[in-house]
Amino acid sequence: MKMKTLPVALLALVVFAFTGQSHAATKCGANTGVTAKGKPIIVGGIHGNAPPGDFSASTDAAKAYFDCVNANGGIHGRPIDYRIENDQWNPELAAQAASKLVIDAGAVALVANGSFIEMAVNAGTYKKANIMSMAAACAISECFESSNIVSTNQGPLPSNLGATQYAQEELGSKNVGCIGLNIPNNGPWSCKASIDLMKARGGSGSMALLNPGAPDVNSALLEIISNGADTILMNLPAGLAIAVLKAAEEQDLRDQYVWIAPTPLYDLSVPKALGKYWDGKVFVNAELAPFQIGGPDAKNWKAVMDAYAKPEDPRDTFAQSGYLSATFFVKMMLAMNPKDIDNRAKVTQAIKNISGYRSDLMCGPYYVGDSDFHMPNHAGYMVQIINGGFKIVRECYEFDSAYFKPHIAIEKKLGLR
Repeated sequence: MKMKTLPVALLALVVFAFTGQSHAATKCGANTGVTAKGKPIIVGGIHGNAPPGDFSASTDAAKAYFDCVNANGGIHGRPIDYRIENDQWNPELAAQAASKLVIDAGAVALVANGSFIEMAVNAGTYKKANIMSMAAACAISECFESSNIVSTNQGPLPSNLGATQYAQEELGSKNVGCIGLNIPNNGPWSCKASIDLMKARGGSGSMALLNPGAPDVNSALLEIISNGADTILMNLPAGLAIAVLKAAEEQDLRDQYVWIAPTPLYDLSVPKALGKYWDGKVFVNAELAPFQIGGPDAKNWKAVMDAYAKPEDPRDTFAQSGYLSATFFVKMMLAMNPKDIDNRAKVTQAIKNISGYRSDLMCGPYYVGDSDFHMPNHAGYMVQIINGGFKIVRECYEFDSAYFKPHIAIEKKLGLR
């Protein structure tokens, strides 16, 4: 996979405000400036929003982009009717959401899904119905090890690996303690990959798992410390990761450990939430381009969010990935024969045929393919929380793990390497 080369001068802090600015010009879909008025094309999206976290940023951003597309000609003159469901981290509600969108509404595809729950519940449903989910905020193994789900975000396994690899190579880490959620296809699955990486490099690691219904961050922190960790990996949604850091601050543990996290902590609100105590001490893996990179897609994402999203909608990695999933879906649909865009089977095949889509928001190409597993995004950035923002400390780099060998083989077969 060919990586992008960025100038060292980009090691600057992000200075970026979404409020109090005039709207920049947006580019969406056919970009005609004419409102689409034909028969709606039904597309679904499912997110989880309840304890232990809110993953609605992905569908919020997709909706903003689809609204922009509908204001600019839609898909061959037809608007996208984007219907969003919240699974509330409840398996029964997740199944009901999929049934409502896939069976009752007859959606041609799902776009920008984000949840701990729904992918595990619905992966079989999607395969049986021959519908693709172009997800954006995946957090469990089924999302990446299923035939009919593909995501623009990396998920916890690659993002944790990226953070762990950086800490081992640059911060002197020898024993990584991973704090995750006690959800078998989330916390244990993704923590284990980082522990395996440390062991493969002569180090060690352990994990402490939180009850998602009643997370006790203090106990988890003490457990990891008692296991001899010199590095704390917070494999958690942003709110819980912040809670871990606050608990550590109360015990004044900052300088005794290296503090790393996967991408959920890469959120513009986090530096302020953590305060000066943690300035320069927390390192976060960013699955997509940091906000200060400022390429064409990054600028358009900001413009679309400014013009079509709510001010309170998050501007974070999941919003970027929701935007990306939506843009890739629209690009694919516009390339289809207009007569076929209501045919789910043909839409599904067109999605599986996607190969070599590129964006300045991603380090490598986006592709799907006809496979029982999908993880096109397994390279990223590393940033440091400092001076109220994020400083890039490592530009696009691939993550080292045997887990990616089958993915790399597909990329070579597709001519992407």
